[in-house]
Amino acid sequence: MNYMERYKSWLKDKNIDEKTKEELKKISDEKEIQDRFYKDLEFGTAGLRGKLGAGTNRMNIYTVSKATQGFANFINKQSKEYAERGVAIAHDSRHMSKEFALDTALIFAANGIKAFLFEDLRPTPELSFSILHLKTAGGIVITASHNPKEYNGYKAYWEDGAQITSKIADPLTEEINNVNDFSTIKRISKEEAIEKGLLKIIGKEIDDIYIEKVKKLSITDDVDKDLCVVYTPLNGTGNKPVRRVLKERGFLNVHVVPEQENPDPDFTTVGYPNPEDTKAFKYSINLGKSVDADLLVATDPDCDRLAIMVKHNNEYVSFSGNQTGAILIKYIIDGLKGKNALPKNGAIIKSIVTGDLGKRIGQENGITTFETLTGFKNICGKENEITKNGEYELIFGYEESIGFKAGDFVKDKDAVISSMLLVEAAAYYKKRGKTLKDVLDGLFEEFGYYLENNFSIILEGIEGQERIKRIMKEYRNLYPKEFSGIKMIKYIDYLEMKEHDLVNNSEKETDVPKSNVLRYFFEDGSWYALRPSGTEPKLKVYIYSIGKTMEDAKEKLNAIKEKMMEIIDSVE
Repeated sequence: MNYMERYKSWLKDKNIDEKTKEELKKISDEKEIQDRFYKDLEFGTAGLRGKLGAGTNRMNIYTVSKATQGFANFINKQSKEYAERGVAIAHDSRHMSKEFALDTALIFAANGIKAFLFEDLRPTPELSFSILHLKTAGGIVITASHNPKEYNGYKAYWEDGAQITSKIADPLTEEINNVNDFSTIKRISKEEAIEKGLLKIIGKEIDDIYIEKVKKLSITDDVDKDLCVVYTPLNGTGNKPVRRVLKERGFLNVHVVPEQENPDPDFTTVGYPNPEDTKAFKYSINLGKSVDADLLVATDPDCDRLAIMVKHNNEYVSFSGNQTGAILIKYIIDGLKGKNALPKNGAIIKSIVTGDLGKRIGQENGITTFETLTGFKNICGKENEITKNGEYELIFGYEESIGFKAGDFVKDKDAVISSMLLVEAAAYYKKRGKTLKDVLDGLFEEFGYYLENNFSIILEGIEGQERIKRIMKEYRNLYPKEFSGIKMIKYIDYLEMKEHDLVNNSEKETDVPKSNVLRYFFEDGSWYALRPSGTEPKLKVYIYSIGKTMEDAKEKLNAIKEKMMEIIDSVE
């Protein structure tokens, strides 16, 4: 069916409620109808994600229930044991999150699959932990992470506690696509599900065990616990767990931004609740100045990402995910070395679009760095692969997009863990007369000035998606061979899974799975990459330079951007 036929079929469908049909009837712009119905929401790096509203290309009770019925069918095709183990379910503070989570639980229950449903909002990483702790067959968290209020999402996890990879996603997607009639979706009432033992409400008992495990990741207690911290959960799920773990670790000088403390699905004070954007720190900076805070910490609404600002020379300085990750790597490695606990087979895992400073620190300390595709499902998949037989021991996993993990009891990025470690690191260095900015500057002096300019080109709608495809296609033929006299030495096209060595005129297969990513490397260590987002209408650009001085690195960043944007802008 084309988009108009799909639209009309929803208006005629007896299984679609009247309120939804009224919403559809009020749409006067055919382009809006087209955007809502030209495709089904697809699984990207984070499952389903889209704008709330009626339509096949929107997040609503119908698209969520279709995905859940498909997931239930998939589980029931595995074995009876998988159904008995059940599924853990959590949700964030967004519009419809609680409703989607309950409906998801009742659909699983109606299909004979036990549902462990959190009583109220919880961080995404705690959902991952609960899967491993309860030994469920999988899990679901209803969240759109850091997206604006108009969005929601549906992240699917498997028994290893990590987001589903293609091995599971492909047959699961097939099952979801086979659910063609909403009348085939099974449901029972909450009361019946509880009575039959198919729905269990969970909460504090899981929280307590999770927080205890987080605290055990502490590196040292030799810190200044008077460190003044301002924390904002950005009206999301981090408020209680982050404050609790800091309090129990003895950090009592913690101030929470009052306007962003409690759940707010409209994110009234911030609009775009992404702590990677320094605008999200507006209220934190104001509070920080009034209490003379040393450190500002922000977590996104589902509390799997974290960003910081540090007071240095009486100004609050922002840190990128690459820089924060490098500092955490240094702190963890130095701390383990101090206790003679640094493993000889230690490993760092980062995404292919994450910078190299953390890798360089690891290299200096005999730590191997592995690279994988974007998304913590891939980082944790790699973790499972390299640690399975004890060949390597994971020290740290991270992405440039402010996602970090330590420990092995959560198979996802975790801002509760990273909040504790960041506060602890800042307190450790404060006791020694340093800020985290001093630590970063020391890394630059030791290893070189690693700078970055990462940004997104937003191209919405069908036209935008088509232009992104054209840009990627054209760029494969038109990429610049040098900038400012610095020559390219190789490039990797992950779509064809080949690394092209331009110096030796040779090529080899990559050990990273297939993906539509282009990456270009230069003789001085600078490089850049292009990647269409899997969940948002964006072309993501990552530019990295390394220089002998700050100015040198900045000039290289600008030169690379100018060259590549000439090509991107030329593609209509």
